[in-house]
Amino acid sequence: MPALLQPTADGFLRAGEPHLVISGSLHYFRVHPEQWRDRLRRLVAMGCNTVETYVAWNVHQPTPGAAAFEGFADLGRFLDIAAEEGLEAIVRPGPYICAEWENGGFPGWILADRNLRLRNRNAAYLELVDAWFDQLIPVIASRQASHGGTVVMVQVENEYGSFGDDKIYLAHLRDGLRERGIDELLVTSDGPARMWLTGGTVDGALGTVNFGSRALQVLEMAREELPAQPQMCMEFWNGWFDHWGEEHHARTGDDAAGELADMLGNGMSVNFYMAHGGTNFGLRAGANHDGALQPTTTSYDYDAPIAENGALGEKFRAFREVIARHVELPELEEHLRQLGLEAIPARLPAAEVPIEKVVALRGTERFVRSAEVHPTPPSFEDVGLERGLMRLSRDIEIATVTRGGRTEISPLKLYDLHDRAWVYVDGIYAGAVGVVGDEQRDIDPAVVELSHLADRLLPDGGHRTVRVEILVENLGRVNFGPYLGERKGILGGVWQAIRFLNDWEADAWQLEDMGAELAELAEASPGLEGGEQGEASRAGEASTASERPETSAAPDAEATTGASAPLDDGLPVLVTASFEAPQQVDTFLDVSAAGHGVAYVNGFCVGRYWNIGPQQTLYVPAPLVREGRNEVLLLDLERRPERLALAEAHMFGRTAD
Repeated sequence: MPALLQPTADGFLRAGEPHLVISGSLHYFRVHPEQWRDRLRRLVAMGCNTVETYVAWNVHQPTPGAAAFEGFADLGRFLDIAAEEGLEAIVRPGPYICAEWENGGFPGWILADRNLRLRNRNAAYLELVDAWFDQLIPVIASRQASHGGTVVMVQVENEYGSFGDDKIYLAHLRDGLRERGIDELLVTSDGPARMWLTGGTVDGALGTVNFGSRALQVLEMAREELPAQPQMCMEFWNGWFDHWGEEHHARTGDDAAGELADMLGNGMSVNFYMAHGGTNFGLRAGANHDGALQPTTTSYDYDAPIAENGALGEKFRAFREVIARHVELPELEEHLRQLGLEAIPARLPAAEVPIEKVVALRGTERFVRSAEVHPTPPSFEDVGLERGLMRLSRDIEIATVTRGGRTEISPLKLYDLHDRAWVYVDGIYAGAVGVVGDEQRDIDPAVVELSHLADRLLPDGGHRTVRVEILVENLGRVNFGPYLGERKGILGGVWQAIRFLNDWEADAWQLEDMGAELAELAEASPGLEGGEQGEASRAGEASTASERPETSAAPDAEATTGASAPLDDGLPVLVTASFEAPQQVDTFLDVSAAGHGVAYVNGFCVGRYWNIGPQQTLYVPAPLVREGRNEVLLLDLERRPERLALAEAHMFGRTAD
């Protein structure tokens, strides 16, 4: 049976009739499943006839073995709902997706094989991809238009011209899709110039381009490089994403709508990237690398026309006005009424969330339990840890020396640290080192100074044995470019004075799954009093306060010494709080007075927060909110939060166009 969409020199034909694809990106794994229908209807309200989604391999197969297709991973249900709402579908199964998603969608566990090379015809890699596609592609194939569903396009790889030029690899993926039952239109997508298209296109798949501006220039290029075919922008970047520590990105609707008008007016089909960005729930956000690691925020709002909470703003209206010139649409208010939608979804009113208890995590069993000993600090992948924290522990001997009248202790040097580490010596917080937002600085080795603790660790000089504990955090594996497939941990080892330190206990903390456990620890443990951080901690705070760099967010960012301020011996802390909800509606958790950590609402990990900004709030979708009491838990690595609150909308720091 022929594909529903047929490419011709004059454009797409759908069942023999001229057709413009007007699609919106909406990633099922970034939206709570109970809100899929609502968000899909909002695409319909904007005038879209198609929805596009990536498929994130690591969502479906977080560990080796059988893949899961349920809950957030129920791709089939998502596509079925889209069909019920009258939307056709473009599916981009990867296996690489970028998407500012952790590891570009690849599971971390595949990186345990240090000889594995991603995104080429490496035999071990292709074997894993083929096994994954054996499970995935039937879910998509059975929902194609040719089988009574609405899937009309399937993409081969993703922006491969920005990574490699292995045509045998692309052909392997293309042929694998066909062999597994894909008979609708195959496509590729790449950057808007010959340099990308030459690497990313493959015979048998329609080439499309990705861009955010200068539509008429791109269209001219595309007609030259991709002649005698329909032209399509597979990713119209109408907004942008944020990294921690930088300004929030925004783009006016009028500016973006002008580009859209040029595309549709010249017969170019389009997919809005993003139509609705959604949320990097848990610790799923990826990272870029441009001279330094640039971790992406929890919010993936993207300044999209449909906001993270579904709100329809000025950009939505500007796009709808352009689309209405090409598609017959009802008046907006009537259309929303027909679809059962509110332009701004209901949310809880702003309110304080009283902090009930603060507990020192290092006083709990989770921090002191024994763990398997490794001869060198293992990587996250070595111990099967996808995301979260790894606790490394061992005894070392320290000694004082006097130089220039100053008492010193040799620092610890963490070689090839990925990404950030907090260090404690005999229960004393020594400081944090490593990545801070997208700051450009040399952190190899990451040096943990101990001399500032000499009076506490060795008040009488000499030497003694102390217990060292290091918490190592994965801030998100790189999702784009040559650093794709990076491993996490202290990959080069821990050096002291004249040698590497070996034999480390390694305890993996899969934080996304630890909400219930951490809540139990907080309930069973005594709370900290406000004055328990001690004289040395207050001295550390005073000495570093003048060194804190200015940011768009709250204070207490990384000091120039490499130690987090204040130096609070109670850290890390578990913070419990609660709020009452009269009904199950959205809210935003205001964490602007917290430090750096992860937040849970009713046991669900809503995401990472960081006071370096720009994001100051975490979106809590209505399905996570209970009528009545709702429990909030923070694991904060950097400070004791001063307050928590609910907000009615996102709060960001400074905004950049």
